[in-house]
Amino acid sequence: MNEFLQLLEQFGLIIVFLNVFLEQIGLPIPAYPMLLVTGAMASTADFSAAGLLCTAILGALLADMFWFFAGRRIGRRVLGKLCRISLSPDSCVRQTESLYLKVGPSSLLFCKFVPGFASIAGALAGALGTRLWVFILFDALGAAIWAGSAILLGSLFDTAINELLDMLVAMGKWGAMLLGLALAVFIAKKWWERYHFLKELRMARISVSALNEMIEGGMNPVIIDTRSALQAEEGWIPGARFIGVDQLDQLGDDIDPEQHIILYCSCPNEVTAAKVAKAFMNNGYYKVRPLAGGIDAWAAAGYTVARKAPEPS
Repeated sequence: MNEFLQLLEQFGLIIVFLNVFLEQIGLPIPAYPMLLVTGAMASTADFSAAGLLCTAILGALLADMFWFFAGRRIGRRVLGKLCRISLSPDSCVRQTESLYLKVGPSSLLFCKFVPGFASIAGALAGALGTRLWVFILFDALGAAIWAGSAILLGSLFDTAINELLDMLVAMGKWGAMLLGLALAVFIAKKWWERYHFLKELRMARISVSALNEMIEGGMNPVIIDTRSALQAEEGWIPGARFIGVDQLDQLGDDIDPEQHIILYCSCPNEVTAAKVAKAFMNNGYYKVRPLAGGIDAWAAAGYTVARKAPEPS
């Protein structure tokens, strides 16, 4: 533990840069506590608070620009990848996109404070065609607010933080083990929240081949696209209706409860579709199933994808 603090005093800027970069790239390694600690150490270490702030901004900006260009190059597919690997159950692309569309690039000013949003915001900005200079401006300001708040808090409570560090040093290897345990508990908690969240939404899925057989067999299933209209511009299953999570109060009485209702979204875990399916079931519809793999699985199987601007529901 003492050796680690010595490294932090000498190479604090490098450690902070790597920590911030890795967190923003998507790894579950929280950087805010490190910024608090280094903010408290800034008065005695080989780095200044200003240098610390600039380093954190640079680390965040580089990681966010990586996702920005990934989003600009391959579009919404990169959002699906992020939705699959994220440990935050609230980071489904649908919710993140809704927030970004409501607030615009200025949402980058506070996105790093919102769980599950920071790792997706950059890719979303790129996929939506946000101008590069606008993204850099708002993302840098957002990183400055986020990192600056931690550094400021660290400097204000430096006495308490330094006392805690001294206690951990006195504990020796047990102090280091305690910090490692805290990180492990954090990651495990995030994983458990995600597992429990997905388990609650677990229900029987229907495969894309089975859905195609229903359509060709004349069963006329009700197909519901739960994505936003902007996402639907990339294509949807012919004949689909559009009902999102924010439109659950519009669940139609014109749908026969005996009809098969198939829902899909763009999240690999079908999170949004499962949420809407639950809402249907709560309203007395029981022949409801999300489409396994969503629209991506349907397109990958070679089935028809409509691409004309959809009619509003």
